[in-house]
Amino acid sequence: MPSFTQRVRDVFTRQERHANISQQAQDLIPPRSGSTRQGRVLVTDDSALRHSAVWACLRLRADLISTMPVDVFRRVNGQQLEVSKPPVLINPGGDNCDMQEWLYSTQVDLDRAGNAFGLITERNGRGLPSRIELLPLQDVTVVYRSGQLSYRVGSETFDPADIWHEKQYTVAGLPYGLSPIQYAAFSIGEYLSIQDYATNWFDGGAIPAAILKHTKTTINDEVAGKAKAKFKASVDSGDVFVHGNDWEYHPIQAVDSQTQWLEAKRYGLTDIARFFGCPSDLIDAAVGGSSVTYASITQRNLQFLIMNLGPAIIRRENKLTKLTPSPQYVKLNSDALLRMDPKTRAEMNEIKIRSRQLTPSESREQDNLPPYTDSQLAEFDRLFGAPNRTPEQKAATS
Repeated sequence: MPSFTQRVRDVFTRQERHANISQQAQDLIPPRSGSTRQGRVLVTDDSALRHSAVWACLRLRADLISTMPVDVFRRVNGQQLEVSKPPVLINPGGDNCDMQEWLYSTQVDLDRAGNAFGLITERNGRGLPSRIELLPLQDVTVVYRSGQLSYRVGSETFDPADIWHEKQYTVAGLPYGLSPIQYAAFSIGEYLSIQDYATNWFDGGAIPAAILKHTKTTINDEVAGKAKAKFKASVDSGDVFVHGNDWEYHPIQAVDSQTQWLEAKRYGLTDIARFFGCPSDLIDAAVGGSSVTYASITQRNLQFLIMNLGPAIIRRENKLTKLTPSPQYVKLNSDALLRMDPKTRAEMNEIKIRSRQLTPSESREQDNLPPYTDSQLAEFDRLFGAPNRTPEQKAATS
């Protein structure tokens, strides 16, 4: 019976063997006669970005998570207190890479490949990373032999202590995360094959292959070759092909079974949305005939946060917490995703103020307004009466 290590190596071999799966659309689209391309595409982390749904899902998730404020807290006597952020959570990649860019880049890698890598180039006095320079996915190889894990970057090998490795979509026994692009390769490949097919079909001025028929007599190969060469020379240069009444031109149009590629492209958008954890309506790929109704934008964003982004945010918080000294911890502020319309926000703030959960000054700060001045408070009192006057004050003004 093979050892656990041998089984893991076997799993790695199978993963690598299926890493670049591609899929043709030939079941839907019969190959066109005379075509030099068969629609086969190689699906990689880069080529998958040609799929509009892949790009949209990665952009949406990375845009939202990377723009969430990064806060650091610690608990003192059971109370959560905010503390100052270490420099690594402000400019983790140095002066040329701030936190937003760093979070965006790593989130894209996590969502498309299940892994994000960085080289730890500096440490602080506590031995914690203070600078992490991100590495391109294609330059990093995860090596796991005889129970020992290492990373190969180009031709150089690094210990795990020198590499920042975030992962998601993990399974037991594998030291790296699974790649959604790898497992969605059939769907992505089919979509890209359809794109190539459509491009090849309409290439050359959108003139499809055709039949040029001599209606009078049967012609030999020499005459047919000369007619074909003359026709191609005219069409390729965009010129007009002139002939007498003894020639007929019949374009070969796409039949109904071949035009199903349009429907396949539409289906491919929603299929990819499922792989990458984005509701299809959020990337403008809702299926026709379906309807999802929400009472407000806040409810829609709340569902997206809970069902799709929430787990990814928690994983990132746990990993970023390792950059701070214990017992500090990191939280990504997702409140920005739940912004309400002005009317709903005003009603919610009023409820919080009445229930003593929010002060008027804190409410005004949310609208980028300074606290009330004494003259403003006096004006409110003149217009509406002081709400908390003492009995003596009430008697003096009565």
